[in-house]
Formats: sequence, C-alpha cells, structure tokens
Amino acid sequence: MSNQRDSRMALPSATPVGYKSILDSLTTAVLVLEDNLNIQYLNPAAESLFETSMTRSHGQPFRDILVESEDALKTLLAAVRNGQSYTRREAEFLLTSGSRLTVDYSVTPISLEPTELLIEIQPRDRLMRISREEDIISQQETTRILVRGMAHEIKNPLGGIRGAAQLLDRELNSEDQREYTRVIIDEADRLRSLVDRMLGPNKALKLAPTNIHEVLERVGTLLEAESKGRLHFSRDYDPSIPEFRGDKEQLIQAFLNIARNAMEAAFENQAGHTASEPPTITFRTRTLRQFTIGHRRHKLVCRVDVIDNGPGIPPDLLQNIFYPMISGRASGTGLGLSITQSIIGQHHGLVECESEPGRTDFIIFLPLEDTP
Repeated sequence: MSNQRDSRMALPSATPVGYKSILDSLTTAVLVLEDNLNIQYLNPAAESLFETSMTRSHGQPFRDILVESEDALKTLLAAVRNGQSYTRREAEFLLTSGSRLTVDYSVTPISLEPTELLIEIQPRDRLMRISREEDIISQQETTRILVRGMAHEIKNPLGGIRGAAQLLDRELNSEDQREYTRVIIDEADRLRSLVDRMLGPNKALKLAPTNIHEVLERVGTLLEAESKGRLHFSRDYDPSIPEFRGDKEQLIQAFLNIARNAMEAAFENQAGHTASEPPTITFRTRTLRQFTIGHRRHKLVCRVDVIDNGPGIPPDLLQNIFYPMISGRASGTGLGLSITQSIIGQHHGLVECESEPGRTDFIIFLPLEDTP
C-alpha cells in the first residue's frame, strides 16, 4: 500500500490525471525535487510564485530559480538522505530576478528509491498584499466619494459666479472694466476644468479586444517623441499574453500618466547628479495565475511593471501618491496617478508602487478574463 502511494506521488508524468488536476488547481505552490535537487515538477501556483514555467525549469537545479543559502540547501539534502520532514516559518526566499518573498514552507520526502522532495509553499506576503490591496480599493472609493461631493459643492457656486460675470460684462461700456470680468470668467473656466480633471474620466468604457503590448508600444512612441531620443527604453514582454476586453484609448492615457512621471523622474535623477546609467524606463509584462485582486480571485491576470531609474519616491509620500492633488514635483498637479488608478479600477484592476533610490516600480494588475 505504501509503495502504491509513493509511486503516485513520485513522478508527475505517471500521476493520474485526477491528481495532477488537483495539484494544478491549488493556490498553494507545490514543487517536486529529485534527490540531486533538480526540479521535476511545478504546479501553476509555483510557476507564478517563482516567475518561471514548468517547461523552462524541468530538470534544472533548484538554485536556478531560487537563491538559497548553503545551509538551506544542506538541509534539503539531509531530508533526502534521512527521509525527515520539516517546516520553516517566515523564511525569506530570494528569487533570481531579485524579488524577495516571505513564506512558510514544508518539505516532505516522497517515494522510496530514489527519494524525492515534495515542497509546499505558502506565501505570507501574499496575504499581506491582499490586505493592502483591500485598503487601497477602500481608500480609492472613499476618495472618489469625497471628490465628487467636493466637486458638486464647487461647481454650483462657480456656475453662478461665471454667469454673473457674463451679465456684468454685457452691461459695462469701459473696455478696461470688461477686462476684469473676462479674468473672472477665464479663472472660473480654469477652476471648472481642474475639478473635472479631479473627477477623472466620466465616459463609459468602450470595451473591445485589446493587446496590452500595443498599448505600451503606443505609450513608448509618444514618450520617445517627447524625450527627443534622450530616454532609453527597455522592453521585457511575455508574448503569450492574450487579448482582453478593455478601452484602449483610456488605457493608453493611464499608462502614459505613469510613464511620463517615470520619464520626468529619470531626467530629474540625471540632472541632480552624474548618473551611472542614462535615463531608462523598462516595460515588463507577465501573466499570473489564480491571482487575487481585492476580494476577487482571477484565473489569469496580466502584470505590467513600469520601472524607472529615477531618485525614488520619499517614503512619507509613497502611501499617498494616488490621492488627488498629491505630487512629488513642484510643477505637478497631482492628478495623473489618481486618474490612472480610476481608469485601471474601471477595468477591475489595481495599481501599486514600490520605490527605493534608483528604482521605482509601478505595478499594474489587469484581469484577462471578462469580469462582470
């Protein structure tokens, strides 16, 4: 009975379809290592966690996807020799891409000869991220309600001021006096335009099949023209990402707001001191499986990273950059990122930001399946 159980767990190629279907459906990352710590199997959750694929990783050393300490590798080899299971809590994984993960994981030796290791991994920072996303979505909704209420209170008296200035303008005969009423009208129009921009796009989405790379290439073309060749673009695309239903023009605006901020930050860094590399923006796309955005779990999500090598965002500003009128630049209006968050939110996605000196990463998540 024991041999039968071990043979089922040992080789994914020999695993019954039902077992493989169960493993592929788990949100827990599962991988199987051979006795020499080469990778034998990754389920989709593990592929997403380690930012790789089963096809690319099969037969490769475990350290090719994870930078582990020598002590950790020795512990894995000891588990192969001794057949002892063990669990680690709040361990830190360093991926070869440079990303860090906080996880709980369990190692279980399986099969009799040769011994293999079944590793089950539960990301701890994923739960923390979901909680943070829920806070972001809640803050975004609260901000939207406050802004709409404020806009209503501003636009009503503003319309009265503008109307009164127009009537007064008709009654005045002196051109010098009429100049003052025109200033009132122009400033009222400017304030109304500012309030409309704070509200963000109020048009319904025009959904159509959209390719995320076409959106990014359009943004790149616009910025290359604006920068007059001074900005270096790096592209790291996953060509397998399918089309999804989105509003192409609004998505271009959303990504343009982020990329334009990144461009200005990269130029600011170069102007502030002698940079070791030219102003650079990187567009990177990946797919994520069984990924949760807010309260909803999606089978397939597109992750887009817009990375710049600027000076970074101050920590005290980082938590508030998506609020209207919050800007890190003296010349900024503080509306671009708020509008971007609104557009991405209409597509049931989310925008996050990670920043440190020399590297700021805006991360955009967009569901790839139709969402009601």
